[in-house]
This record gives sequence, C-alpha cells and structure tokens, in this order.
Amino acid sequence: MIAAKRTGPVILGIVGDSGVGKTTLARGIARILGPERVTIFSMDDYHRYTRAERYERQLSALEPDCNHLDILTQHLKLLRKGEAVLKPVYDHTNGELVRPELMQPADFIIAEGLLGYASRELRSCYDVKIFLEPEEDLRLRWKIHRDTTQRGYSQSDVLSILERRQRARDTYIVPQRLFADIVIRFVRPAVETGQQDDQLDACHVLRPTLPHPDFTSLLDSIHADRDIRLQLTRDHGKPVDLLEISGGISPERASDIERYLWSELQDAKPDLDDVGLYESSVGMRVSHPLALTQLFIAIHMMKAAQGEYAI
Repeated sequence: MIAAKRTGPVILGIVGDSGVGKTTLARGIARILGPERVTIFSMDDYHRYTRAERYERQLSALEPDCNHLDILTQHLKLLRKGEAVLKPVYDHTNGELVRPELMQPADFIIAEGLLGYASRELRSCYDVKIFLEPEEDLRLRWKIHRDTTQRGYSQSDVLSILERRQRARDTYIVPQRLFADIVIRFVRPAVETGQQDDQLDACHVLRPTLPHPDFTSLLDSIHADRDIRLQLTRDHGKPVDLLEISGGISPERASDIERYLWSELQDAKPDLDDVGLYESSVGMRVSHPLALTQLFIAIHMMKAAQGEYAI
C-alpha cells in the first residue's frame, strides 16, 4: 500500500531544559529542509509573565502555570490545519512581552521549548517528538555562555537562577522525557578533547513509538563500524534502540555519511556547509555528530510528510 502524502504541515517538537541546544538543533534541521519550507518558533513566546513579574512572584518559567499552554495547544492545532495564528512574542533580551506577530505555517513547523509535552493534548499535536538532555555540565556551560552573551545576565545571575529553578526542573521538565519518540544526549568522549564541543558523542534513544528508518540496512550501506553503532538496550526498563555517533569520527568519514543521508532526503538540496553549525566561545564551529543528528531528524520529518507516520 502506497502512503498518501500529508496535506497539512508536519510538526516537530523539540523539548528540554533551558540551555540544552534546542534552537541550535532546530536551525540546522531547517537549513536541511530549506528555510523557505520551515516555520520555527519558541514556546517561550507563550510565557504568561514578564521576567520582572516572575521575579516579583518568585515563580519560574519552567512552571506550567507561568505559561499559556492552553493558547499554545490551540495554536498548534490551528497550524496543523494550515491556518495562520497571531502568536505572542517574548523578548529574551529584556524579558518583556511585546507586540504579537502573525505566523503563517510552512510545510514543516518546528516548535521548541520547555513544556511542549506537558499535557496529553499538547503531545498529540506533533508528528515527531524530540527530548534533548546533554550532560549536565555541558548544559551549564552552554547556558552560562548564552545568557551572559545574548540575554544580559551576569554569571552569578545565571547560577542563582539555576539554583532556584532546580525543583521546577525536576518536577516539570525532566518527566517529559518519557513522552519523546527520540531522546538525544550529547556527552563528552572518554578521552577529553578540551573545551570545544565539535567532538562530543551523540546518543539517540529510539523508542518504538515511531517507525524509525531501517538503520541496520543504512549502516550496512555506509559500512559503519565504531563511528556509528546501533544496539538494543533498555530505557526505564523498556526496550529501545540506541544509536551512538562517535565524536571522534573523521571529517572525511562524516562527510561520506552525510552525503549518503542527503540522498535519503529526496526533496532537499545537499549542502554540507549548512549542517552541524553551533556557536562556541571562539565563534561558529561544525560538529559532525550534530550534523548527523540533524540529518537523521530531517529524514523523520520527510517520512512524516510522505504519510508514513500517523498521529
């Protein structure tokens, strides 16, 4: 039976704690699929209070009651139907809620944020659900760098906020991991390579909630060995596949695999310069494990667009 193509947008959810790299992952996927075909938005736009108001109330943006999750759910449902929405806007530079903007749905929609899987109704809005959980020391370093260079915080401010948020993180953010189709974890390799993150290992927990691509035949086709490994394991007691991408993969080997994956994306135009980019303390760099991660997720989205995934 040939699957019919979808008539509405494909929606990808990327959820995780603050500073885990959601925006970096989303931008790379959009570059692969074609920016003109992708609408990206942050669920932070649905904050109920300004930064000052949260501080006055001793509340955290990680708490569901501090966000208009009902409006977010409504908007995702409208976007799935191909309808435009008047979306709120949260300005991270000053922590203010500013003038809303009209958002038109493209072929693909990437919604990234803190609480995207907080309710059953919200979870039903996505074709593919990703949860990001890098090693905690990596997240802390990434968050401090972002918040001090882009959002006007001092390092002591960031550390204080992280301490105050810990309870909300454990209560509301971490449990959403259980609802993801794919859990992605970036970790430092066994042999330390320094402060740059272009050689981090990437581990993908693949749950059977999606018809994942046949990675066995794919890995055989590219003659993968230690660079990319697939094994059966358990996550919270349930069987899952674990796809591991070595941070030590050579640029030449990675480029060969990336070209192979591009060939799986029938409507995408190959451009290896567009994937794996991330902002480091010394400027933009390329991570091949990140590039391969972005390509794997883009393949999922293309398969959803072709009608292979039903929600």
